[in-house]
Amino acid sequence: MNALTVAQENKLVQQAKKGSHAAFSELVRSMEARVFRVAVQILRNQQEAEDAMQDGLLKAYEKLSTFTGLSRFSTWATRIVINECLMRLRSQHQHAFTSIDEPVGDEAETGMDLRSWEANPEERYSRQQLRDILNEALEGLSEEYRVVVVLRDIEGLTNEEAAEELGVSVSAVKSRLLRGRLALRQRLTRHFLRRQRDSKQPFSLQNMFASLVPLAATAE
Repeated sequence: MNALTVAQENKLVQQAKKGSHAAFSELVRSMEARVFRVAVQILRNQQEAEDAMQDGLLKAYEKLSTFTGLSRFSTWATRIVINECLMRLRSQHQHAFTSIDEPVGDEAETGMDLRSWEANPEERYSRQQLRDILNEALEGLSEEYRVVVVLRDIEGLTNEEAAEELGVSVSAVKSRLLRGRLALRQRLTRHFLRRQRDSKQPFSLQNMFASLVPLAATAE
């Protein structure tokens, strides 16, 4: 289903607030594919992602009367689903997390192996292999890094849009995105290492994301 315009979305929200289940269902249909992709990237399990999305959207329906319209409904509801995903991960792993607002210092990533990858890994790996490698690396990130990387580099949101969906500051998104990208690159380095002098065109995370976005968007 095509994305709704702001006017269409607002009209459906008003109808849903008056008790129209059909209007709420249309709101959900307009956003559920993208929300599901984000949930899968966070939870790494399709059934868990489906459950989290359903629970999050149910909470959005139950809290609909509190929606003020300061942001788009889709942004507000996506934030609820993301929070549901993060709560599920925390209950599974029960380990400490750093604050998403923690600043990044100049020496924050000291010791990371960030040597150049060989040029154009896509020449050696199929897109499916690259997708598997990237998914494995993403799975190794803490969820607070992962969700920002997913929103910015896979879903293509701006820093401002990602901040709005997560309910955090833009500087927090930038901080966590930098840390997430560095950690992700470190994990990918073992697949693409080659001496600097042999690299004709060092490959970047952005190129990898760009080559895999069509696959990510159609992931089952």
